[in-house]
Amino acid sequence: MLRPAVHAVLLAAALLAGCDMLGIESPEKVAAAREAEGKAVGSACRHAGRAIEDCYTLNRRIDKAAIFAGWRDMNDYMRENKIDTVPPVLLAQAPRPAPEPKPEPKADAKIDAKAADAKAADVEVEKAIAKPRPKDTKAAHAS
Repeated sequence: MLRPAVHAVLLAAALLAGCDMLGIESPEKVAAAREAEGKAVGSACRHAGRAIEDCYTLNRRIDKAAIFAGWRDMNDYMRENKIDTVPPVLLAQAPRPAPEPKPEPKADAKIDAKAADAKAADVEVEKAIAKPRPKDTKAAHAS
């Protein structure tokens, strides 16, 4: 009979072998995907006629070396095949709504000030009512 430790090792090996089928990607796969994405972004930037610095600025999360490799490859390809750049056509952004105008001061500013003072007084009264009062300890001990 096999020992429990051997069973555990065999079980772990079987589970690790199935990681690819479970959708768990290896670090090598992740690195290759990031590299391919960076090259694609770099080549798209070059095809659009963007400077490499602009491409770095617009795509901060992507590895600069991968962007440069894609940009350089596309540059060579475009020179060999005499391909012109295709300027990007961005959708026009919807105009921002104008800020709401500030309300003009009312002619009855004195009345508004009195109403604000009355409201503040009401709030103070409500706070005083809600606040528990300390008990008079002398009166409690006198009885």
